[in-house]
Amino acid sequence: MDVIEYLLEGDPSIRWQVLRDLTDAAPDAVAAERARVAREGWGARLLALQADDGLWDGGVYRPGWVDPDRPMYDAWTATHFSVQQLVDYGVDPADDRVRQAVRLLREHVRWDIDGGGSYFEGETEACVNGVVLSNAAYFGEPGEIVLAKLLAGQLADGGWNCWDDRGATVSSLHSTICVIEGLWAWEQADGGSDDVRRARIAGEEYLLERHLFRRRSTGEVIDPRFTMTSYPVRWYYDVLRALDHLRQTRPEGDDRCVEALALLRSKRGPDGSWLLENTHEGPTPFAMEGEFEGFPSRWVTLRALRVLRWAGDPIG
Repeated sequence: MDVIEYLLEGDPSIRWQVLRDLTDAAPDAVAAERARVAREGWGARLLALQADDGLWDGGVYRPGWVDPDRPMYDAWTATHFSVQQLVDYGVDPADDRVRQAVRLLREHVRWDIDGGGSYFEGETEACVNGVVLSNAAYFGEPGEIVLAKLLAGQLADGGWNCWDDRGATVSSLHSTICVIEGLWAWEQADGGSDDVRRARIAGEEYLLERHLFRRRSTGEVIDPRFTMTSYPVRWYYDVLRALDHLRQTRPEGDDRCVEALALLRSKRGPDGSWLLENTHEGPTPFAMEGEFEGFPSRWVTLRALRVLRWAGDPIG
């Protein structure tokens, strides 16, 4: 089967992005398919899980219940990552159901840390706040407070680290990718500013100086997991996530991506698809297709193909 046909057999959240990013379909066709995301499939299902208090699963960053025997076991069912997932799905912010969900989020949800402010004001960690800024920009919500926190938290090496309040002085790829995605989303929604643009470019340079996955000092792979495909990405860094960001911010390309692109090409299967290699464990609201390691994933394949199209590769 043709890889585009394979992708178009997926959920509306995948289909509309395939039409936009891989087939150059007419805008009306893309919009019609996108309109289905909030009404059927995974997007509709996730919207239906929001409670009247604006929360998903009774919490903001973690669900209302966490196994006390596994206190560090990540759970993806609470509000923050549910909103991130809706953005990934590409729900139309103008849809009435989406507008209602965002209104509940804005008016009722406060961070469940001591003295926590409203959701779109963010909290303390850069990786969290970067995603909040992406979400705020996507839904047209005020993000100036969380933006100021991010700009103030940039480290001298150009990136960010969620442990900077504990003395960290070297950036983390996890934190940095979350922040630069948020800054880019804000630039697109708000027009940005010189300060925002400079901060984002410095963060991208932090990644590019390491060729997206190698230590600058030794050239060694920083973490083997950074070379593995994953979805959903949550707050985790990987090469594909970095490339998917850079294809948008650097349409002219960058020679420092060459090795990462070669790595991505090497993972393509004979049928034209990519496998899911790394899952970020934790309870999820429901299972999407292609969530099992070692099996083809439409999400990974979609993201990989649009990156390689940016690099000039044929996608068929």
